[in-house]
Amino acid sequence: MSPDKLAYMANQIARAFDHLPHDKAVSATAEHLRLFWDVRMRQQIVAQLAHSDNKLAPSTREAVEQLRISAKVA
Repeated sequence: MSPDKLAYMANQIARAFDHLPHDKAVSATAEHLRLFWDVRMRQQIVAQLAHSDNKLAPSTREAVEQLRISAKVA
């Protein structure tokens, strides 16, 4: 899947949790990615953290970083 499409999808998930306090929204986003995304998708989204031109929103970036750390995805 294209990096832009993955970023778009991850940003949509993060927006769905915008009603929560920031820390809980980030954790909920990371948990959703962990539970519902295929391991290959998780690896691809984590790989985007290394690119400064990624299209991840700030809260999405935090969630993906949390996913990377907790799941040792990449």
